[in-house]
Amino acid sequence: MRIYPLLPVLPEGRGILQSDGAVGACNNGAKQETRAFDMVQSGRVFQPVTGIYMNIMQSIRNGFSPVHPEGYPFIAVFFIGSLVLGWIWNPLFWFGLVLTIWCICFFRDPVRVTPVGAGLVVSPADGKISAVGLAVPPEELGLSQVEMMRISIFMDVFSCHINRIPVDGAIGSIVYSPGEFANAEFDKASEHNERNGLIIKSVHGDIGVVQVAGLVARRIVCWVKNGDQVFAGKRFGLIRFGSRVDIYLPAGAGIRVSSGQKAIAGETVLACFDESAASVDFRLD
Repeated sequence: MRIYPLLPVLPEGRGILQSDGAVGACNNGAKQETRAFDMVQSGRVFQPVTGIYMNIMQSIRNGFSPVHPEGYPFIAVFFIGSLVLGWIWNPLFWFGLVLTIWCICFFRDPVRVTPVGAGLVVSPADGKISAVGLAVPPEELGLSQVEMMRISIFMDVFSCHINRIPVDGAIGSIVYSPGEFANAEFDKASEHNERNGLIIKSVHGDIGVVQVAGLVARRIVCWVKNGDQVFAGKRFGLIRFGSRVDIYLPAGAGIRVSSGQKAIAGETVLACFDESAASVDFRLD
């Protein structure tokens, strides 16, 4: 079955048509009721349709986020599993297909517009802000063992799991700690769960970012290394499948969010070290 684009019927004597490579004015006697597919079959297409068609296709593409390459093997496994399930019992194929679509959504990697300004701290993760308050950072980070302002972002299995750098600076250290896989929304997960901690050396002091594995998550991925120069909004890792990210801020950070609020990685401003400074630019990444 052939599918044709919907073509507009233009008033007589208006519009340009193309036939056999030649461009000319429409015949004034052309019948408005000429059907769109007849025009396609005969090789006569109104030129404005090309722009309309391309705009529609661009709109459709813009509605989908790209998928990070980390997800390709998992998507392939889910899809092959769907085929196997369908071979066993046909209705199971559709169940597997739904899971495959979910896997595609899980590994989505949308472009973000990061505010760039002096002292801004952006969210390192998508999800719900589950806690805002003072807490002692994990000992392995090497930060001062006094209470620091901690903001926790919980990512459920439907959140985008690409993690982003919250501030400009340099990676001072990366420390992986094995542990449990309790529900990442619990406060004790910061101490007992498997986690990967980063120290970012910024002009405002050392900032800790901790990727915490959750009940379903079984793999923390980190793409940066010691000494890397990083900027706010840069992708630095992900956690599969459902997890949490904690950020520990030094004194002087003015908090701009509260518990229960939704955060968007690389976009939501969590805190600011210079309340008088305004965002002057944005970075697309």
